[in-house]
Amino acid sequence: MTRLGLRARVVAAAAVAIVAAVVLLALAVPALLARQLEDSLDGTLRARAVDVARLAASSPDLLTEPGALEGRLSGGSLLVQVLDRRGRIVARSSALGIRVLPQEGAARSALADRRPAYADASLGGEAIRLYAAPLGELGASQAAGGAVLVAGTTAETRDTLASTRRLVLLVALLAAALGAGLATLLARRALRPLTRLSSGARAIGDTGDASQRLPTPAAADEVGELAVTLNAMLASLERAREAERRFVGDASHELRTPLTALRGNVDYLARHGPDAAVLRDLEADAARLSGLLDDLLALAREDAAAPVRRDSVDAREVVDGKGGGSIGAADEPIDLAEIARAAAGDDPLIDVEAEPAPVLGERHSLERAAGNLVRNARRHGPPGGRIAVVAERDGDRARLSVADEGPGLSSAEAAHAFERFWRGPSARGEGSGLGLAIVRAIAERHGGSVRVDGSRFTLELPAAGFQASFKDRPYNPCP
Repeated sequence: MTRLGLRARVVAAAAVAIVAAVVLLALAVPALLARQLEDSLDGTLRARAVDVARLAASSPDLLTEPGALEGRLSGGSLLVQVLDRRGRIVARSSALGIRVLPQEGAARSALADRRPAYADASLGGEAIRLYAAPLGELGASQAAGGAVLVAGTTAETRDTLASTRRLVLLVALLAAALGAGLATLLARRALRPLTRLSSGARAIGDTGDASQRLPTPAAADEVGELAVTLNAMLASLERAREAERRFVGDASHELRTPLTALRGNVDYLARHGPDAAVLRDLEADAARLSGLLDDLLALAREDAAAPVRRDSVDAREVVDGKGGGSIGAADEPIDLAEIARAAAGDDPLIDVEAEPAPVLGERHSLERAAGNLVRNARRHGPPGGRIAVVAERDGDRARLSVADEGPGLSSAEAAHAFERFWRGPSARGEGSGLGLAIVRAIAERHGGSVRVDGSRFTLELPAAGFQASFKDRPYNPCP
């Protein structure tokens, strides 16, 4: 089954709405007009009956005078007939000719029950509206105790209603046609930007080029907002694709070095037999490769932006080492200072200063971030220099900083410190260049940030109880 396009549906809906409105109007207007015309005719008949009753009471002899009972109604004649108490005709208007107004129904009610009444009747095949009212019983007039009947033709009412219906029908048809035309024009103009957006999106989909952008309408309406949102999404996709391309290239380059060394050492062992130095090199290359793969997996997990469990973690407990260090346990603190000391062996050069600074987050991720900062300080600080680990709370923020005694990074180097696979010119050892990038990814996924000032690296997170600002904050996996 073929579905109608959006433009056709808009036009059809507008046309149906207009037709429905006009149909209701076509039903309501004649009904209201008929009611008003009937009320007007009834009022005229009653007013004429009152005049005749007054005449019968004040000057009964004038009832039989020529022209005394004549009346006019919008160009038509009122028909008047006066009856005595026995229903005999006392007087009548000349417009009746030889015709006699019906004396059933309303006339009988006026004579027998002494109550006025309206009735629809027929006179010589012509539809009329009849009003019958009782006359006073006092006086010597023949009409005393009788009734007055006043009637008027309904032909003019019918003609007026017929003309009105034809006019409303004509207007309805014109309004429906005009409305459909205007709806078509407006729908075409309103949907033209959507058509351009659709064409642009189709072109981007065909080429796979996320660097292209959709055309933005000049009008600042919902379509323009949609175009801006889609372009922002394309920009995000472009950044993600570029980051993925750069990541794959850098990872391939970084993996190639240890793999080449491994293959060379294995080939040497195959040709020359066991050698202690070569075996140590093999072990070092395997460890380096394992560490690099571990960092890559950690960064990939952070890029996946898994929902943060936001377990309550106290940074003071983390660095003071009061917990068992069970990774991922919901009710046990993580001792990052203990992790740093383990990385340094029995090195007594790490100083810990902490105050209560609770945060909400994933323990194992925060453990890795703090551990990376400590290892970074050991790797880049001066040999024999001390490392300071400080945990503190400042209002709604909790901070964990790690500093060594080295000169630190320059402002130009600090701008690249958290990029993936970046290593400073003074870096020592076989680091992967992913440690600080992992710290940044963890910090941002927890609604925080990480910064460097010289040799001090500071991880800043929302303190426990102040999480509303980042619960719904989008995480950018490709900074």
